[in-house]
Amino acid sequence: MPQHAPNTPVCRDCDGFATAAITTGIRHHDGTRATLRVACPTCKGTGHTPQAASLIRIGR
Repeated sequence: MPQHAPNTPVCRDCDGFATAAITTGIRHHDGTRATLRVACPTCKGTGHTPQAASLIRIGR
């Protein structure tokens, strides 16, 4: 029997790429670059759409 994975919808704002590393242009003493990690504000870094957002009903 095949195993079925749960269908979790991908976030429409980040397309599943929930975090990004942005370089600041500054280098550390060992020569590596200083980076900032920024998470998607919609999915909060998970890459998936929250289930509660898809169940909200507007109007009557």
